[in-house]
Amino acid sequence: MTVDRRSVLRSASRLAALSAAGGLVAACGGPSDGRGASGPSVAARPQPAHLTESPSPSPSPSASASASVPTSPAPSPTATPFALPPLAPDTPLEVVTGPRSKPQLALTFHGQGDPAIATALLEAAEQRGARLTVLAVGSWLDEQPQIAQRILSGGHELGNHTQNHLDICSMRPEQAREEIAQCAQRLQHLTGSIGRWFRPSAAQYANAMVKEQAQQVGYAHVLSFDVDPRDYADPGAETVTRRVLKTAAAGSVVALHMGHPGTVTALPAILDGLAEQGLHAVTASELCA
Repeated sequence: MTVDRRSVLRSASRLAALSAAGGLVAACGGPSDGRGASGPSVAARPQPAHLTESPSPSPSPSASASASVPTSPAPSPTATPFALPPLAPDTPLEVVTGPRSKPQLALTFHGQGDPAIATALLEAAEQRGARLTVLAVGSWLDEQPQIAQRILSGGHELGNHTQNHLDICSMRPEQAREEIAQCAQRLQHLTGSIGRWFRPSAAQYANAMVKEQAQQVGYAHVLSFDVDPRDYADPGAETVTRRVLKTAAAGSVVALHMGHPGTVTALPAILDGLAEQGLHAVTASELCA
């Protein structure tokens, strides 16, 4: 795709201003053991270092149960999700990669942080015809309710990344279910849908308890990932770009984060590099259709 040099300069200028202000296991269609993974159990898989750190204490059932959809004014669900393609019938419970036979992959983003950074990232993707999948944190949607419609209006997909981004796999079942349900309520309130995908917080893979609670809330599939460039550590745009392009392949699900300026800077180079490899970024649903 030909890139308008003026658009690139405008995006770079906007990002510089934001930075200066301090703002800013199975494959789909592959065999599954019924637990969303083939081979070793989920519990046996190593977790990335940043996902194993001790989180803030999880809320008590009574405290979390008292939380509800905010009563402050919020946009009505005028921006409804695009019609989602049906998933392949043998899509596993826990999706880690998509089919390796198609020249496409999914760039997925943990939805949290400065909305200006999120908007700049969405614009960078849209300039290159890429569709992203955003797994939103419910507390972020409480603070920035308009971002849900902005994501959907750009042709991207929106899903659930729990309400408070705590270590969900260490919670009691009722606590985990409430974390998922509260975020689902926000999504329903803002868009008219809870979304198709749930991604566990503070964990790459969901344990059996979390999968069960997600299903009770209404999520038939958990979305994991196979590529983690660790952009949350802010290693610099060049490093993030190199890690993605070195590791990602057809069918990959890449985990990135919205609240980091370096990720916005890296995204155009990532998309251009993937295009040179013949790969195109689609939503998680398109990847697994």
